[in-house]
Amino acid sequence: MIFDISAVLLFGAASALAVKTKSAGGGAAIVLFLFGFFTAGTGAYEPIVSLVKATADALSALGN
Repeated sequence: MIFDISAVLLFGAASALAVKTKSAGGGAAIVLFLFGFFTAGTGAYEPIVSLVKATADALSALGN
């Protein structure tokens, strides 16, 4: 079974859970959101996406 999930959805759910359990406050959630938003608009976008894809591929290969 192949299960695809968006990284945005995954990190959004993790952020919401962190705020809900009070392990991170609302201010921290806003800072993390803005960091991700502004990082997406920089030259760091491509290396970050490549790193995440390589990590996902490596984890996928472990399951096979």
